[in-house]
Amino acid sequence: MYKKILVPTDGSATAAKAIAPAVEMAQQFGADIVGIAVSDPYPYSGLAETVPVTADAYRASTTKAAESALRPLIDACAKASVNCECMVSEDVHPWKAMLDAAAEKHCDLVVMASHGRRGVQAVLLGSETQKLLTHSKLPVLVVR
Repeated sequence: MYKKILVPTDGSATAAKAIAPAVEMAQQFGADIVGIAVSDPYPYSGLAETVPVTADAYRASTTKAAESALRPLIDACAKASVNCECMVSEDVHPWKAMLDAAAEKHCDLVVMASHGRRGVQAVLLGSETQKLLTHSKLPVLVVR
């Protein structure tokens, strides 16, 4: 049914809730997993007088954090003998980076967790899950 499953993660305990269901589905369908962690772009412009960190140091730090966020997914896939390819993307809109990755890697399902924010908190903080659901043409399984 599914051949490639995109699993976004930010390394949080909430995001980790999507790992087991995604890996189990991949096993059942003989699918591969594509993991993605999205980091923010370098926040300082070339016009700034001073910057607390260079662009290279910033990217090295965010890439290391993203790779750490992906480690539990990589380990779960290895334990279950599921093929896993991971990527780190940089975008101010994580939902867009996720959909771009899904298209680039020819994914046919997204499995992700949701923090389940409601009311004012959801309005103020936004929801990457909600934005992805709004813009995705792929099926999305939201794990809570």
